[in-house]
Amino acid sequence: MLTHRTTLALVDDHPIVIEGLSNLLRKKEELEIVGSFTNGHDFIEFLKHNLVQVVLLDVYLPDISGMDLCKEIKTTSPQTLVLAFSNHDEWSTIMKMLENGARGYLLKSSTVEEILDCVNEALSGEITFSSAVKEIISQPPKTDQFNEQIRLTVREKEILKLIASGMTTSSMAKLLFLSKFTVDGHRKNLLQKFQVKNAVELINIATQQGLL
Repeated sequence: MLTHRTTLALVDDHPIVIEGLSNLLRKKEELEIVGSFTNGHDFIEFLKHNLVQVVLLDVYLPDISGMDLCKEIKTTSPQTLVLAFSNHDEWSTIMKMLENGARGYLLKSSTVEEILDCVNEALSGEITFSSAVKEIISQPPKTDQFNEQIRLTVREKEILKLIASGMTTSSMAKLLFLSKFTVDGHRKNLLQKFQVKNAVELINIATQQGLL
């Protein structure tokens, strides 16, 4: 259980969704609903002057996509945790939200207790999903969902799988009988090919492309 009141905001372009969710969540002593918004602009303005620990963010809004708004939220308030809250259950949408800084993804079919569990997990530093989303991401995406297939050498594929397994550069070098500099070079090449900044983004895109 949460040990203090967590400030939470709701951003959804359907007032009836906001009203229903607010009424349910306000019954939970662990949470303090500090605001509800039907567009991204109003929320960003509010965020500039108010502390919001967690925001439940719809993926599609009238003035900006939730994906772009997620990036803006992390720029405006890096400490704010974004949990996508949507009816959209496409693999690519889920992964794009994560790439843009979301800490989790929940479907609107989630129960209140499930929402609370996800808030708890996010506050604990975890990437969190509702049960329905866990089922979706447990299945490999269809490769025809993506326009471009990134081509890798045999060695790059090998390094990519080891990165995904969590192995360090030093461990990979020992396993493959390569120098750390060679492995690091392959790692940098992978980041460049996938046009990503870190291993998390690399793994997400590689999974989308069916390479993992």
